Amino acid sequence: MVSLPDYGVTVRHDVQVEVRDGTALATDVYRPTDPETGEPIEEPKPALLVRTPYNKRARERVEQAGNWYAERGYVVALQDVRGRYASDGEFYLLANEAEDGADTVEWLADRPYCDGQVGTMGISYMAWVQNALATQRPSGLAAMFVNQGAANAWKATLRHHGAFELRWLTWSLTIGGGFAKRVLADEDLRRRIAEVDTRDMLANEPVLPGQSPLSHLPNYEKYVLDFARTPGDDEFWTDPSINFEAHYDESADVPTVYAGSWYDSYAKATCDNFEGLADRKESDHFLLMGAWTHGGQSTWTKPYSGETAFGDAMTRDCLETKLRFFDHYLKGRDTWDEPRVQYFRMGSGDGSATGDGRLRHGGEWKEGTDWPLPDTDFTAYYAHGDGSLATDPPDDADSSTTYEFDPRDPVPTLGGNCSSYYTFEPREERIEDLPLADRPTLSITGRGGYDQRTRPDTFGADPPYGPLEERNDVLVFRTPPLEEAVEIAGPIRVRIHASTDALDTDFTAKLIDEHPASEEFPSGFALNLTDSICRGRYRNYRTEPDLLDPGEVYEFELELYPTANLFKPGHRIRLDVSSSNYPRYDVNHNTGGDLYGDREYETATNTIHHDADRPTHVELPIRSG
Repeated sequence: MVSLPDYGVTVRHDVQVEVRDGTALATDVYRPTDPETGEPIEEPKPALLVRTPYNKRARERVEQAGNWYAERGYVVALQDVRGRYASDGEFYLLANEAEDGADTVEWLADRPYCDGQVGTMGISYMAWVQNALATQRPSGLAAMFVNQGAANAWKATLRHHGAFELRWLTWSLTIGGGFAKRVLADEDLRRRIAEVDTRDMLANEPVLPGQSPLSHLPNYEKYVLDFARTPGDDEFWTDPSINFEAHYDESADVPTVYAGSWYDSYAKATCDNFEGLADRKESDHFLLMGAWTHGGQSTWTKPYSGETAFGDAMTRDCLETKLRFFDHYLKGRDTWDEPRVQYFRMGSGDGSATGDGRLRHGGEWKEGTDWPLPDTDFTAYYAHGDGSLATDPPDDADSSTTYEFDPRDPVPTLGGNCSSYYTFEPREERIEDLPLADRPTLSITGRGGYDQRTRPDTFGADPPYGPLEERNDVLVFRTPPLEEAVEIAGPIRVRIHASTDALDTDFTAKLIDEHPASEEFPSGFALNLTDSICRGRYRNYRTEPDLLDPGEVYEFELELYPTANLFKPGHRIRLDVSSSNYPRYDVNHNTGGDLYGDREYETATNTIHHDADRPTHVELPIRSG
């Protein structure tokens, strides 16, 4: 039986944890108490640690971490990371998290009220910091529940094959810089930041030093530009606080759950961590992938992502799942008997509309023993000159399609693996009458499954609005309507054979499930499943930049985020190829100039080759049975 809420709770606020360089990190410690006396219990208990940049006093963390687990017999420590809220030091995104986290784990394990075991938990940034501290192998670390975290920030999540994920720019002025210590302490600065519309900043990017609202927060401006501009071969990208993949061998060997979701901004990293560590370590490791979007514990209770409904079958109780895991591995209870791999296979719905207009795409939970799943048949679907997509390779001696890529008119982002593309929602109240924390945010991109057509509220789209496939710079390759269902689950790879007249350009790929036309969706529904991008100078996972020779044909390998989907009979499998996906990624100006700082623009003539010797294709992880 899982731990029951048998205890009262006492909390000591702002305990100062001094880490190795002398910086004091403010930590709230929640302890179980005897419900009759109200005194802390004498018996040492396992501890759970959450390290956050989002305010340890936020109601969700107090109620759903501090109080909830302490009532069930755990010591809980909630800590503001360096430079945020009550903690000392200067905030620089992700810096020092490995060392600060490891020092905190050892401090907590050494408290007399802790039994020497420390589990870690948290979502997003609070997941980053867990993998970071694990690279230091701190004594006392006993289990981790890593929900929606990163693996290698260069490969995906901060940069992506060289391209910059612009969510870190918008994050830094909303839920990041909007709550910086300087902002919270300065009413005038708070007003200036709260009135920023990050859409205006995106429309004029790249951001240059001193020429944006980030200039009010110099340390935030510095880290944004560092992440956007630092070349891939710089040792910056191997720091254990941002690249755990480079330190897998040294990382702690403790039971771990890697939890995520197909429409999360960390979907690839979550699977990468499990794949890289599960067989490398002796301890039990688990992978749990839903079809949710990025977000907190309440995300698990939502039966939809964006414009797509998956049904109540997808919902789970995040708090209870974590409790069962920690009860088993920290208290020795028989509460965890989960399969090694659990994933939500999308696509079993009937394609009708819900009452609020979402597409009933449906789905069900599946399980496996490893990732990628054993007995997966990785099957190539080839692009052909007539726009078809087929398992038969092309036999043409020379076949290609050319388009013009104008970086001043990029392809708009419509949902997908997006998070933190925020702006503060405009409000009628005077800003001084509305605390910054009460200002809701708007998503600029949307996130989750979306019909791939622009509409008036699509950022960067101009009338006439309509399907992205009608753009001249989007190449579409699709199968005929399927006669039999095709089920996929696993990593997706695309190999684009292409040439350009530019010194540098980008190539993008997007996998789509095309629902046929119906009475409720008379134009059908082009459901985005996953996408990726490759910056030419960093093609094929190189870290040292290498500009392109105009006219030469290169192979560009893209790792789309993993997914799991059932393409039903009558549907089409579709691959879109282009050169931009904005503002999910920054736009390549095609000049070969400086990364994220070039103010010159050139239109590139890009050619996709799809002939016998240069077969552009997508490799799908086909499941049978």
